[in-house]
Amino acid sequence: MRTVQGVLPTADAALPVVACVGAVVLDARGRLLLVRRGHEPSRGLWSVPGGRVETGESVAAAVEREVREETGLAVQAGAEVGRVRIPGQGVVYDVVDLACTLLDPAAVPVAGDDADDVVFADAADLERLTCTPRLLETLRGWGVLPS
Repeated sequence: MRTVQGVLPTADAALPVVACVGAVVLDARGRLLLVRRGHEPSRGLWSVPGGRVETGESVAAAVEREVREETGLAVQAGAEVGRVRIPGQGVVYDVVDLACTLLDPAAVPVAGDDADDVVFADAADLERLTCTPRLLETLRGWGVLPS
């Protein structure tokens, strides 16, 4: 597992921690599944599908649910690829990113829930999309970006 720490001032150490997940999903062509966030935080920016882990839910179940809600795609959660702590407004998001496998490689993603668009992005697409802060740097460091 690889961990990336967000910049957290010392006073923020007492903030509540919110458990979250992110899905690293590659299609058969090696493109990365991204959603454009429809709500804060980071509204209008591209990121991997994900969100909060609900009470009593495993990280695997949470990531599978979030991908289904945001993209309409069914995935199977796999190994953890990394973890990042992101400062938020009055909280710290502790995000576990999991590699996920598409259950139906022919399925077409459709934006839903709090995503207002969805795309499978190749390396050239990633260069032109406005992504959430440090997303590409983090995923590149974990070795999971399309080449």
